[in-house]
Amino acid sequence: MPKNKENSETKKKLSKKEFEKKILELAEKGLTTEKIGLELKKQGINAKEFSTKISKILKEHNLYISPDLKNIEAKLQRVEAHYAKNKQDKRAKRERERIFSQLRRIKKYLGIRVR
Repeated sequence: MPKNKENSETKKKLSKKEFEKKILELAEKGLTTEKIGLELKKQGINAKEFSTKISKILKEHNLYISPDLKNIEAKLQRVEAHYAKNKQDKRAKRERERIFSQLRRIKKYLGIRVR
């Protein structure tokens, strides 16, 4: 018997509210929409069965953060930490400026106020 058939028989169906609750729990851990989708698949939950997008659910609860924005902010933190230790690293200084500029552009595109 194929593994997929065994899994589908043994797993229980989630209600839409349970599905949303699961998404919100994963979002509070700091996962992006893509990572939430992967985590749900690992648990045997297919998001397409519920006909709502994960990002839409997060937007309804004001928890949505653009994955691009989150990744760029993380990269900027790593480069700034490196530059703080290595002030002589000119390439890291230039990279920090480039990433900060990229962050500013994406915030402007998403309509987020730039400090």
